[in-house]
Amino acid sequence: MQQLEEGGPDPLVFVLNANLLAMVKLVNYVNRKCWCVSTKGMHAVGQAEVVILLQCLPDEKSIPKDVFSHFVQLYQDALTGNVVSNLGHSFFTQSFLGSKEHGGFLYISPTFQSLQDLLLPNPPYLFGILIQKWETPWAKVFPIRLMLRLGAEYRFYPCPLFSVRFRKPLFGETGHTIMNLLADFRNYQYTLPVVNGLVVDMEVRKTCIKIPSNRYNELMKAMNKSNEHVLAMGACFNERADSHLVCVQNDDGNYQTQAISIHNQPRKVTGACFFVFSGALKSSSGYLVKSSIVEDGVMVQITAETMEALRQALREMKDFTIPCGKTDQEDIQEHVHLQWLEDDRNFNKGVISPIDGKSMESITSIKIFHGSEYKANGKVIRWTEVFFLHTDDQPNGLSDPADHSRLTENVARAFCVALCPHLKLLKEDGMAKLGLRVTLDSDQVGYQAGSNGQPLLPQYMNDLDSALVPVIHGGACQLSEGPVVMELIFYILENIS
Repeated sequence: MQQLEEGGPDPLVFVLNANLLAMVKLVNYVNRKCWCVSTKGMHAVGQAEVVILLQCLPDEKSIPKDVFSHFVQLYQDALTGNVVSNLGHSFFTQSFLGSKEHGGFLYISPTFQSLQDLLLPNPPYLFGILIQKWETPWAKVFPIRLMLRLGAEYRFYPCPLFSVRFRKPLFGETGHTIMNLLADFRNYQYTLPVVNGLVVDMEVRKTCIKIPSNRYNELMKAMNKSNEHVLAMGACFNERADSHLVCVQNDDGNYQTQAISIHNQPRKVTGACFFVFSGALKSSSGYLVKSSIVEDGVMVQITAETMEALRQALREMKDFTIPCGKTDQEDIQEHVHLQWLEDDRNFNKGVISPIDGKSMESITSIKIFHGSEYKANGKVIRWTEVFFLHTDDQPNGLSDPADHSRLTENVARAFCVALCPHLKLLKEDGMAKLGLRVTLDSDQVGYQAGSNGQPLLPQYMNDLDSALVPVIHGGACQLSEGPVVMELIFYILENIS
């Protein structure tokens, strides 16, 4: 404790298992004394690292060890392919941090929050925010509502990164909310579909639903599952907005709309959390279209004909504009737009290649669970991810990653087998994370392998050559389309199974 209190630059390190560490430091974060507890080792099982910022209790003298056991649980879950991502959750099955009312963690990727003086792992990482039992249905069904409601409570945009124990829950009995019609609070069988990167912008007299072009298939899937008279979807947190609608449940259980905004910034664009198009408006109602804010979303009532035209525009990937207001109005006061945007590239932020430090930001990747895993000398080498790098023909790697799955598996297997005799030595030399970049082109076929930004030493390369060259040349012969460049990521771990 004394070491932590003195606040040296180095954190205390706890070994949770042979492959997972927890780093602990006491920090002063936005005038709150907090435990900062972060993981090191989650990446090797395909899970983002996790940071918990837990506000200290007065005179608290012992480290909150429950957090450690939860980290071990997350690690075990990731080994079976269950990982948490942004706006995901993990729940407790027993009393946690001294209360049965603590329900679990809601995980978020930081956006506008300060990260000053925090102990941060290598990206990707998530912050876990402690939530109450009463809040867990919202974490399951509509987590963005809970995230922003926490933001409104603590006056942090979009939400705080710290956790507070024994606080009052922000939601009670579900009661009357539009979400009862859109999601299943009883058995959790269905919820609002969310398309990655889709956002809702609200400005004066104009609402714009913006859809990234590379999410067309996701949108079609959601639309084809929807009821023909209603089209409803959840939106993502809108980083381009300067404020966001928030839904607050007051003490008598009713839901009200509020907004939170970035500190000291004029409100121009407000984000919303969902949209509903309802196609039941009768032309006899005297309205062309009725648009209104409901809780933390937008409800647009349209005629059946407009609904059909809207769906057709989405199928054809065309922009669509709906004028709102009364039929006898001369000038239209308000519009609702559906707009297709450039591709969503908001992923793999801050991730770099172990081969040469090249940035992997915006490069499509697939996490590999139950992939190649080889054991030797008490060590295991695991293939955890593959990145599809930019090529000239296809600006972002691949038409269909599945086309290359057999080739990537063969390459991964050959790499693991070749390095098996060297696992102990590599790990002792600090080379636990390895990258293999394979280039297949009509005039260039080859590979690079490295760790910690350096190429692997010649003693390893000889074995790699004899294992990889035949596989890569075989793959190059079967190439049906332009050049392919992919990077596979591997980790060497202690064998603890």
